[in-house]
Amino acid sequence: MDSIANFLFEVGMLSKTPRSGYQFLGSGKESVAEHVLRTVFVGYALCKGEPELDELRVLKMCILHDLPEARTGDMNYVNKKYVNVDEEKAVRELTESLFFGADIKSVIDEFNGKQTRESLIARDADQIALILQLKEYGDLGNKYAAEWISYALQRLNTKSGKELAARIIETDSSNWWFREKSDWWINGSIK
Repeated sequence: MDSIANFLFEVGMLSKTPRSGYQFLGSGKESVAEHVLRTVFVGYALCKGEPELDELRVLKMCILHDLPEARTGDMNYVNKKYVNVDEEKAVRELTESLFFGADIKSVIDEFNGKQTRESLIARDADQIALILQLKEYGDLGNKYAAEWISYALQRLNTKSGKELAARIIETDSSNWWFREKSDWWINGSIK
């Protein structure tokens, strides 16, 4: 149980680990844990559109893909030009004392390998989580968000991922809650 307790404390570091690219965007912030949560929901939604996928494998990849960042931190594209992160070592040391460590390692390896349909969907979920965040910042006036979205779109692998991303770009990020501009927004009640 000691190794599981330590693992769960380590997972908690994801909520304290900032996604580092936002310093270049000029607005916004997000922890790795927040990103992972949205990635899981995107992966879940993509799986519902493709029932032949192994949903559990996709969701496990969405949950675990950034786990090594509890040890390495989040490295944005500028950082990656200058710093080499030994993710394999981080994964090995993170998983070696866990009786389920081989499962975590195989899930992360599958995500990074980009060879299975499930890994491509999980990778799309990862990028779409970023696209959603960027769309929100763009809708709030960040003039760089659209350019960042254009690069994230090029990293998408699947037809369903590209279709969802296209719809996201066409949708106002406040539409889900503000679409019924009625008396509710004046009186606080529906008549």
